Amino acid sequence: MTTIRAGIAGAGMVAAVHADAIRRAGGAVVGVAASTPERSKAATQRLNAGRAFATAEELATADDVDVVHVCTPNALHGPLVRAALAAGKHVVCEKPLSLGGADSDELTALAERSGLVAAVPLVYRYHPMTVEARARVRAGELGAVRLIHGHYLQDWLARPEDNNWRVDPAVGGASRAFADIGSHWCDLVEWVSGHRISELIAATQTVLPQRSAAGRETFTAGGPASGADGAADAADDVAVTTEDAVQVLFRTDRGATGALVVSQVSPGRKNRLWFEIDGADRSVSFDGEDPESLLFGGRDRTEILRRDALSPAAARINAVPAGHPWGYRDCFAAFTADVYAAVADPDLRAGTPAYPAFADAARTAHITDAVLTSAAHRSWIEVS
Repeated sequence: MTTIRAGIAGAGMVAAVHADAIRRAGGAVVGVAASTPERSKAATQRLNAGRAFATAEELATADDVDVVHVCTPNALHGPLVRAALAAGKHVVCEKPLSLGGADSDELTALAERSGLVAAVPLVYRYHPMTVEARARVRAGELGAVRLIHGHYLQDWLARPEDNNWRVDPAVGGASRAFADIGSHWCDLVEWVSGHRISELIAATQTVLPQRSAAGRETFTAGGPASGADGAADAADDVAVTTEDAVQVLFRTDRGATGALVVSQVSPGRKNRLWFEIDGADRSVSFDGEDPESLLFGGRDRTEILRRDALSPAAARINAVPAGHPWGYRDCFAAFTADVYAAVADPDLRAGTPAYPAFADAARTAHITDAVLTSAAHRSWIEVS
């Protein structure tokens, strides 16, 4: 079997996660491109890649790259995806696919016309317990779904001295917290429940309107960088326009209602993706910070379901025995295995792919657009 050759555009934290997943899927990391040739060389050593590319554009069109993994800041996603598809490369692009729904739709159409694999790592679909929740909802065990609610909370931008490229709308896009993590929540609950968010009303908050330009760069490849430990001088502050938190009320296309809180400024919450789906007969809830079980609720009894004796759909990706924790990188590896199986076998690209595709990412971009529009107009907005 021919080894799939991958190139990674970008060299931050998530690039290291992609490199690990590529190797676990049987691929080879033949090269990496960072923001400068010097950083590319350093990233080659850190990621144990074959060679350094001078630019991401060079990597995206290189003859010895079969799959381009786009892990750059958000504003570069669209141009790199277009270059890679035009060069006949399969693409794995971090979300958001682009900075808005319309361009995401264009990229989806390009990918569909190309016949190439075009995937987005909405990887929470690849935890065995979220797959188990989906199987039980889709089997009708909850009864008619009435209510979908939850939150996605983090704390890595909770202090004025915390900063990151995602804060800058020119680089990260007009939405930060929602596009970054709220999109994951919406994709996951739509995928689990079979409902689609049809209209919503949202409020956004920028609780830190000033951040330190000299502050520490959080959420990088090695964690918080060494930088200012305390607040910087006012002269070093930069204005912030992207949101720190979002509250959303929504209705679905199948008659359910719901609520969501998204925050990157909730102290103590490292990555709490939590949802509950309430049906007429039972409810099911998942906690991303305690992901080895589901709470399966009922009036007469409530069960805690462990990652054992799973449905066939969940068992397919459950590569480690119960009691051996399944983690974030395991989700990535399972996702990449599905993607690379489709790269190797064109027959697996027909119909609905096993992996989240560009259309799924475009869907989250349209929800993000609706959130921003609703917050600006203080009104209910239909999701296009």
